[in-house]
Amino acid sequence: MTVFLRAPARLSCLALALALAGCATTAPGPVTIQLVAMNDFHGNLEPSRYTPVNPDGSKAEPIRAGGIEAVAAALQAWRRQDKDLLFVSAGDLVGASPAMSSLWADEPTIEAMNMLGLRVSAVGNHEFDAGRKELLRQQHGGCDSPRPDKACQMRKDYRGAQFTYLAGNVIDSATGKPFIPAFKIEQVKGIKVGLVGVVLQDTRSVVMASGIAGLEFGDEAAAINRAIPEMRRQGADVIVALVHEGGTTKENPMTPGCSQLTGPVVDIVRKLDPAIRLVISGHTHMGYLCSIEGRTVTQAASYGHLLTRIEMTVQKGVGHVGDIKVENVLMKGGDHPADAKMAAFVAQVKESSRAALGRPIARVAAAPVLRKLNPAGEAPLGNLIADAGLAATRKLGAQIGFMNEGGIRKDLEAGPDKVVSFGQAQEVLPFGNTLVVMDLSGAQIRRLLEQQWARPAAATPSRLQVSEGFRYQWDEKRPPGQRVSAVTLDGAALEDSKVYRVVANNFLAEGGDNYPEFVKGANRVDTGVPILDAFIDYLRSIEGQGEAQPSFAAGARVIKAD
Repeated sequence: MTVFLRAPARLSCLALALALAGCATTAPGPVTIQLVAMNDFHGNLEPSRYTPVNPDGSKAEPIRAGGIEAVAAALQAWRRQDKDLLFVSAGDLVGASPAMSSLWADEPTIEAMNMLGLRVSAVGNHEFDAGRKELLRQQHGGCDSPRPDKACQMRKDYRGAQFTYLAGNVIDSATGKPFIPAFKIEQVKGIKVGLVGVVLQDTRSVVMASGIAGLEFGDEAAAINRAIPEMRRQGADVIVALVHEGGTTKENPMTPGCSQLTGPVVDIVRKLDPAIRLVISGHTHMGYLCSIEGRTVTQAASYGHLLTRIEMTVQKGVGHVGDIKVENVLMKGGDHPADAKMAAFVAQVKESSRAALGRPIARVAAAPVLRKLNPAGEAPLGNLIADAGLAATRKLGAQIGFMNEGGIRKDLEAGPDKVVSFGQAQEVLPFGNTLVVMDLSGAQIRRLLEQQWARPAAATPSRLQVSEGFRYQWDEKRPPGQRVSAVTLDGAALEDSKVYRVVANNFLAEGGDNYPEFVKGANRVDTGVPILDAFIDYLRSIEGQGEAQPSFAAGARVIKAD
C-alpha cells in the first residue's frame, strides 16, 4: 500500500515539475500601455494665447488653448478608451502662475491635478519658488506656509497633492539623501512602470538662494542611472525618465521623429542607461517629438496647450520595450465632452477670485505693453517695471533700477477701455518678489552688465532691463569682459570708483539668473515692498501721461553696436 501511494506521488511531482518548466519557458505576450504627459503648466487654469503650427511648418492664427477644463475633457475621453491610462508630468505644475491660482498659493492647481488623476511629477525649478518648506507643504498638505496670506484661504483644510513629486538629483546636504523620492513604481495592466524624475542641475541659478538653502542639485543623468538598480530590484519592467530640462528645435511640434533637437536635454539623454527608451522633458516650453540615438524624447509646450500621448509595447518580466508611438495633441475647448466636475470646480475658483482679480488698477496709454525684446535686448514692459522699481525706492537713494526679463511672465494686457485690472498686472509679475536696494561701484555695475554674456552653456539667455536715465552700448564681437561701453547715468559717464545706489528684486539680489555681482552689493536693504505693488503704484502715477511717457518706449536705453 505504501509503495503504491509513493509511485503516483512521484509521478505527480514529475508531472508538476514538467508543467512548471513548461510555464517557465513560455513568456507572457507583450502589453501595450498608454501614458499622457504634460509639463510647465504653471497654474494656467484658464485657456491662454497659443499659436499653432500648420503641417507645412508655418504659423497659424493665434487661438485660445489649454486650461484645465480642456485637459480634463481630453483625459476623460481617452480614459474611456483605456481606463489604465497613466498621467504624468515633467515639472513646473505651479509657480509663475496667473492670479487665479497664485492668489491661493497654487492650491487650486494642485487640487485640479488630483482630480485629473496625476500620478507623479518631476519637480521643476518653479516648484521651489516659495522655498523648500512650501514645496513640502504642497506635497503633504497643511497650512504652515511662508505665504500665510494665501495658504488655506480658499479652503481651510488643504490636504496636499495626491500625486508624488520626484527629484532624484536634489540632495539634502544634512543627510546626503534625496530631498524627496527619486522614483515611484506604478502598475499598469500588470506591467510595473518605473518613473524617475529630476530637475535641471542649474536650478540654483533660477531660484532664490534662501529658498533652497541646504539642498544640492546634482547631475541629472547620473541621478537617473543611480536609481535604476533599485527600481529593477523592486520589479520595474520598464523605466521612464521625467526630466525638467529641455531643448529647442525649429521642427513642427506635432510631427514625430524630429532630429534637430539641441540644448541641455540632448547631453542628458546621451548619458542615460540603455534601459531607458523614453524621456519626457520640460522647462524650455517647446513642443517636440524627437529621436536621439534610438530614444524617444518628448515635450508638450506649456500652459496645457498640448498634451503628449504615448503608447508603449512592453514585454513583462524581461524589460523589453518594443514600439513607442507618440503624438502631441492640441488642447482646445469643445474638442471633447466637458468634464462636469472640473467645470464646476473652475467655476468655484473663479467666483472666489473674481472680486480680487477684477479690481481696476489704472488706465494705460497703450495696451498691450509687450515683453518681447528688441535686437538690443530692451522691451517696453521691461522698461516699465525697471522704472517702477526705481520710483518706489528713490526715497531710499536708489538711482538705477534693474529687472530680469525672465521674471516678466506675460505682456501687460488691458480691457477695451485700456484699464488694467489687478489680475492682469499680477500675470506680469506673479512671483511675489520684493525690492532690495544696495550699493554697487561703477566698476561693479560694468561687471554686472558683462555677466549678461558670461553664462553657463545650459543657462537661458538673459538681458537685464534698466531704468530711465541709465544707458549703455554693447558689441558682441568684442572680447568677453569688454563688450559693454558708453555707460552713462543721466548723461554723465559712469565712474568706476564712485558708489551708486541700485534696486533689483530679491531674486536678482541673491545672484539669480547667474548675476553673482549683485551678491557683492553693500549696505543692502530688503524693503519688503513687493515688486507687484511698486508696479501697480507706478501705473497709477503715470496715468494720463500718454504714449510719449518714456516707460512705454524701447530703444533708447540699450544700444547694440552695428
